[in-house]
Amino acid sequence: MTSRLIPALAVLLISTGGCAGAWAATAKHPKPVAEPPVTVESLLSQAHDALGKGDTERAVRLAQSAIVADPARPTSYVALGDIYAQAGQADYARSFYDEALGIDPAEPNALRALAALNRDHPGNTARANP
Repeated sequence: MTSRLIPALAVLLISTGGCAGAWAATAKHPKPVAEPPVTVESLLSQAHDALGKGDTERAVRLAQSAIVADPARPTSYVALGDIYAQAGQADYARSFYDEALGIDPAEPNALRALAALNRDHPGNTARANP
């Protein structure tokens, strides 16, 4: 581009409003971007999605965040136990299922998961015995 075209382009942009006018209008009144609220459910959903994509580390972090957000919710511990069970870390899985049962001794998903884990990987069993 030659130096003669630059002033001509500048005049054209200014006279038509061009990019500068559009940018100035949005800079004065930016539209807020609506972010969905972060909930325990959304964290667990994201953890499930991450696990489905093979990103176990991200799934663990998201499930841990769900526990931090609401430590009294046993389903978050079950979800983290499920992640560890799928990753082949039975001892970690058992510990989180046991935590869930510490909150709610009748938590059906924790009981079911522990029974399956104890059947498939006997050894250091937690509360549920087959």
